[in-house]
Amino acid sequence: MSDKTMTRQVLLFISVLSLSSVHGQVSYSIPEEMAKGSLVGNIAQDLGLDIKRLKSGKARIYTGDSAEYIELNKERGVLLIRERIDREALCGQTTPCALHFQIILENPMELFQITIEITDINDNAPSFKKNEKRFEISESAVIGSKFVLEKAGDADIGLNGLQSYSLKPTDNFDLKLENQVDGSKKVEMVLRKPLDREKQEQVSLVLTAIDGGEPRLSGTVQIHVTVLDANDNAPVFTQPVYKATITENSPKGTYLTTVSASDADKGSNGEVSYSISKNMDSVSDIFHIHANGEVTLVGMVDFEKAKHYQIDIEAIDNGGLSDSSKVIVDVIDINDNAPVISVLSISSSTPEDSLQNKVVAMFSVHDPDSDSYGQVHCGINENIPFTIKSTSNGFYSLVTDSDLDRERDSEYNISVTCSDEGVPSLSSSVTLTLQISDVNDNAPVFERSSYEAYIIENNTPGLSIFTVKARDADWNQNARVSYILEDSSVNGVPVSSYVSVSADSGVIHAVRSFDYEQIKDFQFRVKAQDGGSPPLSSNVTVKIMIQDQNDNAPQVLYPVQTSSSLVAEMVPRSADVGYLVTKVVAVDVDSGQNAWLSYKLQKATDRALFEVGLQNGEIRTIRQVTDKDAVKQRLTVVVEDNGQPSRSATVNVNVAVADSFPEVLSEFTDFTHDKEYNDNLTFYLVLALAVVSFFFIVSIIAILSVKCYRWRRDRMFYKSNGNLPVIPYYPPLYADVGGTGTLRHVYNYEVCGTTDSRKSDMKYVRPYSQSVISLDGTQTLPHAQRDTLINDDGDNQQKPPNADWRFTQGQRPGPSGAGGPPEMAMGTGPWPNPPTEAEQLQALMAAANVSEATATLGPGTMGLSTRYSPQFTLQHVPDYRQNVYIPGSTATLTSNPQQQQQQQMLMQQQMAAQHQALQAQPSEAAAQPEPPKPAQTPASKKKSTKKEKK
Repeated sequence: MSDKTMTRQVLLFISVLSLSSVHGQVSYSIPEEMAKGSLVGNIAQDLGLDIKRLKSGKARIYTGDSAEYIELNKERGVLLIRERIDREALCGQTTPCALHFQIILENPMELFQITIEITDINDNAPSFKKNEKRFEISESAVIGSKFVLEKAGDADIGLNGLQSYSLKPTDNFDLKLENQVDGSKKVEMVLRKPLDREKQEQVSLVLTAIDGGEPRLSGTVQIHVTVLDANDNAPVFTQPVYKATITENSPKGTYLTTVSASDADKGSNGEVSYSISKNMDSVSDIFHIHANGEVTLVGMVDFEKAKHYQIDIEAIDNGGLSDSSKVIVDVIDINDNAPVISVLSISSSTPEDSLQNKVVAMFSVHDPDSDSYGQVHCGINENIPFTIKSTSNGFYSLVTDSDLDRERDSEYNISVTCSDEGVPSLSSSVTLTLQISDVNDNAPVFERSSYEAYIIENNTPGLSIFTVKARDADWNQNARVSYILEDSSVNGVPVSSYVSVSADSGVIHAVRSFDYEQIKDFQFRVKAQDGGSPPLSSNVTVKIMIQDQNDNAPQVLYPVQTSSSLVAEMVPRSADVGYLVTKVVAVDVDSGQNAWLSYKLQKATDRALFEVGLQNGEIRTIRQVTDKDAVKQRLTVVVEDNGQPSRSATVNVNVAVADSFPEVLSEFTDFTHDKEYNDNLTFYLVLALAVVSFFFIVSIIAILSVKCYRWRRDRMFYKSNGNLPVIPYYPPLYADVGGTGTLRHVYNYEVCGTTDSRKSDMKYVRPYSQSVISLDGTQTLPHAQRDTLINDDGDNQQKPPNADWRFTQGQRPGPSGAGGPPEMAMGTGPWPNPPTEAEQLQALMAAANVSEATATLGPGTMGLSTRYSPQFTLQHVPDYRQNVYIPGSTATLTSNPQQQQQQQMLMQQQMAAQHQALQAQPSEAAAQPEPPKPAQTPASKKKSTKKEKK
């Protein structure tokens, strides 16, 4: 790398100045040639940063387009040598020599400027381009003649640079050093003693260049002098310094200037040639001097690389005498460099709710041109919510200056353009892409403010009615919309039992089948909710209207059709044409055209007499009523709606053509029993015939079963000698309410027995009165004899029958089987619903025929006790000649008039005797205790079970 290039790079880094946004600037000084990994400084400590901040902020070094000699160790927070630094290669002769770079941190973005000064060490010895130098000097050279020597070069600077020269031996020549404008020294060898070719044709000298470092380093060159014949005049330049200017980027061959030198000698010794000093290789590649002294451009001149050039020119005659001069070339800058934009850091995305002045990108701009050509102005495209702020010299920040909205613009392509002030102006641009990340700031919006949908009644449950749709301007999860049915009620029923909403698609389904006649419309609210956090939602009202179907037939309100009564309309025989007989009133619960009713006369006894209004249902006469018209007229009117398909109802209207009600009544006596006219008469006749046949067959089977059962029963009765139980019916506490009875006390007879028993089951239980009447009616047993009788049968003692065996009022035969009031159960009240004559007859005939029945059934068949009211009398009982039903028995006792008279007389005698016995012992009768309830026998259990089943 040339000295000019290094000088330009050092100037580029030094041009960076710190402004308000640079948080800090640190400078270090290190010697050159430090080993790799050597410590430069603790940057974290010097900047006051934590090592964690270096890691989290992704700290990095930005050096532009130059090589990176320094590296950042984020683990230790120190700067280390990355590459060996050669100050001479980096800066050349420029002093001071420094490295400038920036440390950039993110989250938040920070920029720190670092300057490292590179100090020189004595690592370079002075050197010459050539190891030897030859001169041809005429012996006639005068004392004081000067011979220009090659200057030594030392890459070091300061004390370490070239300090002095020495020439040995000094017999003929002295060394002369002359300081020049650029700080270098002009080295000349001066003849101090005339040369004599005859004495010494060759003179050898050593020129030594010494620097000032520790230790001192030196370089040498061998000088060989050949003594020639006399040429005692050296060329002389007309000017010690020549100046020229050239515009950068000038084409090759551009003329700069012409130098001139003259030699007083003549001949070949006076001929002068020009050359550029050999120690300026870089200059000789750019400039060329011709034999006539013209200096022209042969290379490229770049103001940004070198602003000035210094050309050392020598003029030599043929005698070896020379002179030197200098040409200084100034390079004129032109606007040939566009600004260079370097993006330091950029955010890939930023949320849409970012605050204003948030830094989203940092970049630097550099224009190597000078003056106004290097002044840069940056801008961005219009109508975007961003702006550029300058943070330091050449460093800029891209910040937000208004609110961001991802739904409006989800991505920004920001074109940053930087222009200089040259004429014409040059510019550069770079496009920065910035994504705007979504924030849940938009609620779902329905496509309509409200929805109305129609559904036909009698729909299938689960039917899709329609779809609600909401859109969310957000993105991804924030834009995912779910639909929710809000809780509400319709006529007190939750709306969820009517409809449901699909959470994903918004499809509304019918949960049930709707009936227009029950509900015509209803509304509810659907909520659309997005998937953001927190979620946002919006509501919409949905109204469902049920459309009617023709699913209801017309209903006739008048005339009312009843099966129990006959309704007929009367028409006088004097009725004129158009007489209003009646009006058929019907309704249809459907709506619209489904409820439009029309009336038609389907059937009529006389179609020529009546007509029905098509729209109003009025039945009117269409001709004059005559005497020949039948009194009974039946009209069948069809009421039909206008639905598709239509439904209808029929009504029968009975019309009586008469002038008086008796006439109508006589004619309509059997009118209600007329058979209804029906188109399906044949079907109903067949059905009726089948039913009648079925019942006939069942009746025949039942009759045969009864006949067979009775035959078997008669056979069994005959074999058992008629020993079947006779259980007479006695109403509880039968009393003569007239108060004329002959008995003053109550006598109870209780009986229990078994069916078809040939043994004596007759048991005497404790009576409620003072004595017991024998079954055959021949004797009355006092207590003593009764006890003896009971004790004699103690071996065959049977438990008293269960009280359940006795028949309740509801189980007794007769029309008054209903239970009586409580006083009847206690034996203190009269007959319930006073007894009918048939009931009285059954009781008396059973009592009168007890002895006969007992004699017929045989002795010892059952035990019997009877209770009679003291007011009982036989004279109040009518003499009915009819059969007496005996509960629990299939036998029927027939009343014989003669036998009945004898039994009545015998009964009166027994009652009279008993009455006398009761008067003799009134106190004992008063203290008579209540007998125990009889126990239930197997026979009574069977009978009570049958009664309960009946």
